[in-house]
Amino acid sequence: MNKEDIQIPQLDVETTIKKIENFIKDKVESAGCSGVVLGLSGGIDSAVVAFLCQRALGPSKVLGLLLPSKTNTPLDLEHGQQVADVLKIESEVINIDPLIENFPLLCNHPPDEMTLANLKPRIRMMVLYYHTNSLNRMVVGTGNRSELMIGYFTKFGDGGVDILPLGDLYKTQVWEIAQALGVPQEIIDKTPSAGLWPGQTDEKELGIDYITLDKILQLMFDESLSPDLIAQKINLPLHEIKRIKKRVKQSNHKINPPEIPLIQ
Repeated sequence: MNKEDIQIPQLDVETTIKKIENFIKDKVESAGCSGVVLGLSGGIDSAVVAFLCQRALGPSKVLGLLLPSKTNTPLDLEHGQQVADVLKIESEVINIDPLIENFPLLCNHPPDEMTLANLKPRIRMMVLYYHTNSLNRMVVGTGNRSELMIGYFTKFGDGGVDILPLGDLYKTQVWEIAQALGVPQEIIDKTPSAGLWPGQTDEKELGIDYITLDKILQLMFDESLSPDLIAQKINLPLHEIKRIKKRVKQSNHKINPPEIPLIQ
């Protein structure tokens, strides 16, 4: 069997959308918050979350923050603002470059490229929480199941949120939801990128495309198949399946609470 023959389980899209909307509404109400704040990156995940929040809470209770730096493209900002305009939600643009540029001056140790890359989502997290604290709101994260499982997010950065509405959906399922919600097609079609450095794309950094990644994760964890059998089913080298499995294992600390030694 070829990998093209393995499909991620089809969603009942309308039921899924309603469940997520109810989840957002219930979490905001139970926390006694007045609304939500989220980052609008110009990508599909943040667009889908913005659409779901607006449907769940109404536009007046959703604030979208556009937090560009010099490694983001003008199109990212344009798409983020397009989402805010379509949904008629409040938005604010805050360039985070001054915070990034000054941060290394405070420290004795010079940063490498990845340190600076991770600094961006952590600074965005601080800006998001600045607004939620001021407005009595919640930070809504935009991570999906694929990225959460393999740890493709920054700990205490884009992983530092209050709720994750897309956390049980594979990336390919997020595309399904986006189509049903009416997310602008140019946002659905654009190449996924976290904008961490010029020319960076998610799939290039991961070393695998999302469709193949989702097939591996679904077979490995939803169907509990062994790496050997997965490699045979989708005609991939065994070392590639083992690489993904190792990455999932090594990323557990990013999605679990800090470990505590049991004393008593």
